[in-house]
Amino acid sequence: MDSEAVRSFVRAAELGQFRHAADELGVTQQAVSKRIAALERELGVRLFTRTPRGVELTHDGRAFLPHARGVVAGADRAVAAVRPGARAPRIDVLGLRSAQAVLLHDY
Repeated sequence: MDSEAVRSFVRAAELGQFRHAADELGVTQQAVSKRIAALERELGVRLFTRTPRGVELTHDGRAFLPHARGVVAGADRAVAAVRPGARAPRIDVLGLRSAQAVLLHDY
């Protein structure tokens, strides 16, 4: 499952329009539409009903939304975990022959 498609789905669901979701995501409206269409094909359900004012979630879309939010949040946490500065520095001490090494090991 494409995480960017899930992210596009979540933003479109929250904003009610593909255009607004596209603006926030920094892509074209067509890209958001294609991502969501691919996601709908993959899931085998319609997630949105298209209206003249934008989009509304279907029953399946409402059922999928909380899980999709969890996927997006999990992906964001995974990326943040490997960013420089996100982890505490680690010092490995291989030998304990010097006083400094013993102090570092105990620390």
